[in-house]
Amino acid sequence: MKNSETKHPTQKELEKELNEYLSKKYGDKVKLMVSSPFPQPSFESKEKEEKKEEKKKIGKIQFDLKPEELEAYLDMYIVKQEKAKEVLATKICTHYHRAKEYLNPEKKRKNEEVGGIKNNIILIGPTGVGKTYMIKLIAQKIGVPFVKGDATKFSETGYVGGDVEDLIRDLVHEAGGDIELAQFGIIYIDEIDKIASSGNLLGPDVSRSGVQRALLKPMEETLVDLKVPHDPISQIEAIEEYRRTGKRTKKTINTRNILFVVSGAFNGLEDIIKNRVKEKNVGFGATISSEENKLNYLKMVKAEDLIQYGFESEFVGRLPIIAVLENLTEEDLYMILKNPNNPIIKGKRKDFFAYGIDIQFTDGALKKIASIAAQEATGARGLVSAVEKVTLKFEKKLPSTNIKKVLITEKVVKDPDKALEELLKDPENSELVTRFDEEREKELIRIKKELIHKKDDIERKLGIILTNRAFDFVVKKAIKEVIDPHLLFDEISNLYKKVKLFEKEFLKRTGIEIIFEQSAIDALLSLVFEKDEKINEFLAKWASTYELGLRLIRDKKGKSSFTITEEAINNPEETLNIMIKDSYR
Repeated sequence: MKNSETKHPTQKELEKELNEYLSKKYGDKVKLMVSSPFPQPSFESKEKEEKKEEKKKIGKIQFDLKPEELEAYLDMYIVKQEKAKEVLATKICTHYHRAKEYLNPEKKRKNEEVGGIKNNIILIGPTGVGKTYMIKLIAQKIGVPFVKGDATKFSETGYVGGDVEDLIRDLVHEAGGDIELAQFGIIYIDEIDKIASSGNLLGPDVSRSGVQRALLKPMEETLVDLKVPHDPISQIEAIEEYRRTGKRTKKTINTRNILFVVSGAFNGLEDIIKNRVKEKNVGFGATISSEENKLNYLKMVKAEDLIQYGFESEFVGRLPIIAVLENLTEEDLYMILKNPNNPIIKGKRKDFFAYGIDIQFTDGALKKIASIAAQEATGARGLVSAVEKVTLKFEKKLPSTNIKKVLITEKVVKDPDKALEELLKDPENSELVTRFDEEREKELIRIKKELIHKKDDIERKLGIILTNRAFDFVVKKAIKEVIDPHLLFDEISNLYKKVKLFEKEFLKRTGIEIIFEQSAIDALLSLVFEKDEKINEFLAKWASTYELGLRLIRDKKGKSSFTITEEAINNPEETLNIMIKDSYR
């Protein structure tokens, strides 16, 4: 007999040997089918899978943002809404700092408490004021998965709650299957006001109350099974897992640290608040005559108002944080378009950039677009449709021409068809080209000025000193290639790190100290940002040129430390020859 350490035959090998035996004895008429329609466990991969599980590390989320830092981040993207940004930045930071404690097994046991309340949030505000955008930005900044659902879709399926749990499963999908990361995600449910009961016992209100009840446990803490019963895909995944590991496991996700944010317009809520404060003789008028008065009432919202609006007290109790967002005026819409980080103009630039076309908007054009959007009364959403109406014909026609620059002026906004016709008749119009360049230069100066205003914060975050030239590189590339300037600052930071690492490695290899002065680093930035050079390749080539020359100078003069200037980057061979000649004089 073979000893126990002998390798077991695989399924295919066993099937082959048995069929060879049967073929010799009975011919080709008899065959044994070892393979079943269901995959069998692969014990060879079992050990690998177990080792892989062991390698998983606790604490993948490195969250160390402070409330003021997160608020400053939101200020870069969100116009107005100061109070809402303050509330969200503070309470979400607190939520994740507390959640981080949960990652530590020792602290987890100490901090476990019965009836703990999460910082789940209600956002109240009209459409198009940036509710979803704000939460998406926060999730992206923190590095956690984000899922959005619509409360009205839940009510259509009754109050079993299956759809609610699907949102939690979607978090795992957004996290790439990483349950550990998903359990710290954010679930955003819009139009939550649509599931408020009107007080009737019949009709759709039963379903609405049911959806509220279905959300109670997930918003607090519950275990959600990731394998949906009677779902063929879940069954196939379970079979595949058994084939790989030889185990049948029940995968669940705990919602303890999942943050729930719900939002809605809550039309009519201001009347409930008005009646309450009027009864208490606060001194408000009998009618709400303007949006400003409506906002003033909404800012006074309490849990009892939401209960009267149609929410169950248990549901309101799971949402302790309330933030009210303001309506956007025409001036606000204009400021959104002026913001270099706004996704509307950036998105349109990307559309044209895909065809190699550069598009520029004048200040007058942005004001006119904001005016058109304000008339639609849909907030920032109106800006998207207004921009599309102006640019659609240009986007359709210009890719078939040789025109590479297009200037959107107030005149173009008023009559896009006529403006396109004139452009096609005279595409080389020098006046238009000159004005395009002037408008682009104005924008470069404006954005650079805004970024330099935040210079201290940017440098503190990156841990480096930035020159005026560095800001020029960032702004030009950001506008030309439609890239977030802050991503480019991160790129500069990485370049600095590579240069410092290169200095250390050069010293270790040659015994010669080299120090790149600031102008030399700016020259390297120019190569990367304007000529698309690969920094590692350039430095390797530079080292092959300079290493022997610097050794000669060291041996001749006894000098072992050199400052690398901008000239040594732009004209390396000429500069090195001069240095060598000087050493022999």
